[in-house]
Amino acid sequence: MNAPSPQNQPQLHELLAFYLEAGVDEALAEEPLDRFAEMAQIRSAAASGSAPGPSLDRRSQTGGAFAESSPANPAAAQRGPVTAAVPDEAQVQLARQLASRASNLDELREAMAGFDGCNLKFTAKNLVFADGNPDAALMLVGEAPGRDEDLEGLPFVGRSGRLLDRMLAAIGLDRKSAYIANVIPWRPPGNRTPTPHETEICRPFIERQIELVNPKVLVNLGGPSAKTLLNTTEGILRLRGNWRAHTTAGGIAIPAMPTLHPAYLLRTPAHKRLAWRDFVEVKMKLRSLS
Repeated sequence: MNAPSPQNQPQLHELLAFYLEAGVDEALAEEPLDRFAEMAQIRSAAASGSAPGPSLDRRSQTGGAFAESSPANPAAAQRGPVTAAVPDEAQVQLARQLASRASNLDELREAMAGFDGCNLKFTAKNLVFADGNPDAALMLVGEAPGRDEDLEGLPFVGRSGRLLDRMLAAIGLDRKSAYIANVIPWRPPGNRTPTPHETEICRPFIERQIELVNPKVLVNLGGPSAKTLLNTTEGILRLRGNWRAHTTAGGIAIPAMPTLHPAYLLRTPAHKRLAWRDFVEVKMKLRSLS
């Protein structure tokens, strides 16, 4: 790559700042790759039983998204090379089977760690399973991990996490008296929004996780969590502040409070007062159920 000229350096700085703000903090390769062509090549190779072509071999050498030899996924490297899964209904069915077989949280975590049906796993550094106390009366569920969460393998540890800690403290709770998870356990590249199919693939895992924890109260942090777990299409500003119910596979209805995601509150601090009202409702509900 040619060195930028002095007159282009301000534009380069602005571009890099834009990428950083968007969450693009890692280079997967030194040259651009055509993802659509690669997926077509994977399907063609799978249909013919032949090995992938040179472009996929080069991607493996540079630590691309599906490269099991990537240092970001050492556990997968020990299992040996695998073929990236094309998201489809078969992967959703497999996720349902694995989730239903888990009789406790440790088994569920092991099943998720061994599941290769979601492509997000191959670009993430860590499985972000949960944090807090699984015996707590309160469970909070967000959408997906960000950069800090991916690095540490724990949900809500960045700026959003620090705000969430203060929100919990405001009602007399902390991470030892609450259980925290996400609908999606792997960070989407660049913090992009998970696709509907990625969400459906991961849905059985979070639903089983809620069922195993069996909290007295569930808090949905943000619209994606609320829409996925409450089976609604309403926006979060319309949903928040109103008690709903999440029904487990076993038929248990858990009171659920949709509220604003901490990341949204950092961007829109004027709405913190709305989240405060929601958390007061949660505190009162927990007190009435204790």
